[in-house]
Amino acid sequence: MSQPTFSSPTPAPGSRAIAASALRKAGLIDQDAKMRDASEKPGRKGGVKQSTRSRTHPHKPRAIEAVMGKEQPSTKSLTARISASNPAVAQRLLKTGGAPRGRRNAISLNGGPTSEKVIDLWKEWVNRRWNPEAKFLNLERMNEDDFLKRHRLTSPASPDASREAQVVFKIASKLKPEVETVSLAHNGLANGRILVSLAHYLPRLANLSLEGNNIGNWKEIDYVSGKRGKLDQLRELVLVGNPMRELEYKNNRVQQYKSQIARRFPSLEILDGEPVARVGFDAPSSSTSAPTRHHTMLQSFAWNMEPSFIAGVDGSIVSNFFVRYFPLFDNQRGALLDAYAPDATFSFSANTGIPPRARIEGIHVSKEFPNQRKLEWPPWLSGGLGGSRNLGRMAGGLQKLTQSLHLGSEQVVKAMLNLPATRHDVSGSPEKFSVDAFPIRQAERTNLLVTIHGQFAELPSEGIRSFDRSFVLAIAPEGSRAKQSGWDVVILSDQLVVRAYSSFEAWRPGPMRVQAGDLLPSPGLQQALAPLPEPQRALMQDLVLRTRLNLQFAEDCLKNNDWDLERALANFEQVKVSERGHCLMARTDADDIIT
Repeated sequence: MSQPTFSSPTPAPGSRAIAASALRKAGLIDQDAKMRDASEKPGRKGGVKQSTRSRTHPHKPRAIEAVMGKEQPSTKSLTARISASNPAVAQRLLKTGGAPRGRRNAISLNGGPTSEKVIDLWKEWVNRRWNPEAKFLNLERMNEDDFLKRHRLTSPASPDASREAQVVFKIASKLKPEVETVSLAHNGLANGRILVSLAHYLPRLANLSLEGNNIGNWKEIDYVSGKRGKLDQLRELVLVGNPMRELEYKNNRVQQYKSQIARRFPSLEILDGEPVARVGFDAPSSSTSAPTRHHTMLQSFAWNMEPSFIAGVDGSIVSNFFVRYFPLFDNQRGALLDAYAPDATFSFSANTGIPPRARIEGIHVSKEFPNQRKLEWPPWLSGGLGGSRNLGRMAGGLQKLTQSLHLGSEQVVKAMLNLPATRHDVSGSPEKFSVDAFPIRQAERTNLLVTIHGQFAELPSEGIRSFDRSFVLAIAPEGSRAKQSGWDVVILSDQLVVRAYSSFEAWRPGPMRVQAGDLLPSPGLQQALAPLPEPQRALMQDLVLRTRLNLQFAEDCLKNNDWDLERALANFEQVKVSERGHCLMARTDADDIIT
């Protein structure tokens, strides 16, 4: 179908002087202003040169002006404005064919929305993409968005977009709570111009995903990095799937790639799901003062991790409950109706942050867990007929609080049916679950509090999530629906917390380390460092465990770097190749001081 065209009547010969005189009398142009014939083309002598932008998008409303609070020009035609002030002049202009056309910005192509409606549509679209609980603005796959297509709005990621991205980020800057995470993944972005508006309106952004775009060189990243301090509070950045990043990995320049990103974003902690190693190579500065930072010694906790704790109740009651409950939750949730008391309560919350232990181990980017990237949080954040009940992040007031707490067995089951499908391997891998159970007193009754920590596979992606679940159980009364259905207990309360996956090694019985992956000092090393005062003792221990230097060289390295651990580590990395035979301890010595 051909596009509609908009044109003005061709003025009659000599109408220019008549129209100009009429406009001056009507007070709509200054006495010394010159009026141009419609027949005068841009660029000709006496004509007015049009800008490139007006030639490219002559009819589109400038939505950005309304978003930014700037006054919009009148959309009334000039003839209409003249009619209001001097009908006779307007009639004469119409007869001579010299009526100037109305502003092009008052017309939208293809019958699309006018400027005021455009702004309302953009605000509605941004709010559709906004998750206030997670402080997350999802701008992925904008070119495929049905809402934009239905309302004939140009995608901010489209090559034809002009100021649409500026509009979106301006609206986003007014969202409450403040936006912390933005995903621009899978938009086919080949340059970083769209990021300029992002950095301008959301300068305190903490997390940004550009996954799956077409960014091919470093200058595109510099739109939001560099010395100008644009996204100077960025904590996490994802560039997986961009030609620039994939080429560096293909050519074995991974470290160079990471160093370039870290240099551009000094505040960055996580790159492509992996922790950013902060190593400085600055020359030691002269200083006589001792470091003021407190360094925690790497050691185990005072108590060991113990196995599951079940007291005051027959363990078979707990095990029988779980062996029956989770297969039904995975395959036939509706059949759990009788397991819940008529006045039972159920709520769930989603914790989207990656646990520190899992981040250090790189679980979420490991090839051993290929399905983790397929997992999505929106079904947990907004599902369950009320959404996540994370009180620390919840917005929406009392209404949200009541909607996310489900009362009565029927409402409980309806909410669970609206959650993603799962698979709990309770019988096959009991070591992946930890259970605590003991009696609690509630009013005049003694009930049973049961908590379980474990993992499940989310279907159909087969990605793994961790969970914590707390049940308050009571002995099923005789004649109750629970008892008639073969349940020994009835559920009074059920609270579910879904988390990003972290290994079940966290509750394996035995010594508990302060941080995953840290080597523990032997009694011999602790004894050797005992005479040193704090914080030198902690610094020495950290350096020895991380470098395997002997005590003499560890002390020399720290002294030469003013007892700055990071500078000492950088100094060690510089000299370890050439000095390996002198500086590094033999492995047998290292084994004596590390457990």
